[in-house]
Amino acid sequence: MDRYKQIAGELRQRIESGELRPGDRAPSTREITRRWNVAMATATKVLAELRGQGLVRAVPGVGTVVTEAPAPAKPPARPAPGERPAPRRPAAEGGLTTDRIVAAAVEIADAEGLEALSMRRVAAELDAAAMSLYRHVPDKDGLVDLMMDRVFSAVSFSPAETALPWRARLELAARLLWDLFRAHPWLASALSVTRPQPVANALPFGEWVLSTLVAEGLDVPTVFTAYLTLFNYVRGTALNLEMEAAAEAATGQDADAWMAQQEAQFMELVAKHPTFLRLTMEGYDFDLDQLFEFGLQHLLNGFAVLVDRAAAQPGSSAGS
Repeated sequence: MDRYKQIAGELRQRIESGELRPGDRAPSTREITRRWNVAMATATKVLAELRGQGLVRAVPGVGTVVTEAPAPAKPPARPAPGERPAPRRPAAEGGLTTDRIVAAAVEIADAEGLEALSMRRVAAELDAAAMSLYRHVPDKDGLVDLMMDRVFSAVSFSPAETALPWRARLELAARLLWDLFRAHPWLASALSVTRPQPVANALPFGEWVLSTLVAEGLDVPTVFTAYLTLFNYVRGTALNLEMEAAAEAATGQDADAWMAQQEAQFMELVAKHPTFLRLTMEGYDFDLDQLFEFGLQHLLNGFAVLVDRAAAQPGSSAGS
C-alpha cells in the first residue's frame, strides 16, 4: 500500500474513533512530514485523500478541520430475479470547464497554499474524475499558470491614471501588486523572475511600469533593471505573506501570539548584544504593510536619482 494511504488510514481511524472530532484541526502537512518522516508531497497526498473521502475540509484562516461524520452509504438495490442489472455509468463531469477548474484551484490555493494543490484535490472539489481535468488543462504547472493569469486579470489602470507623474504611477502599480499578493498569498512564490511564465494578464502591469520609465528618458538597461527591481521588491516582501499564513495554519497562532510565546528565549539570545537589547526593550510594532510602504518610498527615492540624471542629459525631452 502507498505510504500516503497508510497515513490517511491512520488518521481516518482517529476520526472514526472520535479522537479527532468534527471541527477539530487535522494535522497540517508540516505536522505530517515531522510525525511520519515523509516528504511534503506525501503529506499533501494524505490530506487530499482525506478530503476526497469527505473526512476533512479547508477553512480559510484556520486550516484543515474534521467534517461532520458522513452518512453511511446505502448498498445498491439488488435486481429482481431474472432482471439484468443496469450498467454502471461514469459520473458526469457536470459541465466541467477550464474556468471552473481554475476557479476551484485558486480557491484551494487561497485557503491552503500551493502545497495543498493537486489535480486530484481539484477534481475532488469539483466532484469529477482526476483524469477528466487533463482534457482542459495540461498538467499542474499549466494549471498554476492559468491561476496566475486569472488573478492578474483583476489588475487594471484607468485612462485618467495615465496622466499621473512617474512616481505616482509607480506607487499605484506597486500597491496594486501588493494588494494582489495579499489577496492570494501563494502568488508570490508561484511567480518566477528568472524564468517568467506565460501570464498574459500580467503584461499590462509590466507595460505600465516600463512605459513610465521610458517616458522619463531612462536607457533600456536601466528601464528593465528598475522594472525588475520594483517587481522583485514587492514580490520578495510578499513571500512573507504565504510563510506567515502557513505558519498560522500549522500552529493555530498568529505572529503576535507566537512572538509572545518566544519572548523569554529571544530576550536571552539578545542579552549580550546591547544595541539589539536596548531597541528591543524600547519596543517595535512590526507591521508588514508598513515595512512594504517604507521600502517602496525609499526605492522610489533611488529611482528619482535616475530620473533626474536622465533629465539632465543634453537633449533630454523626458517628462516630469
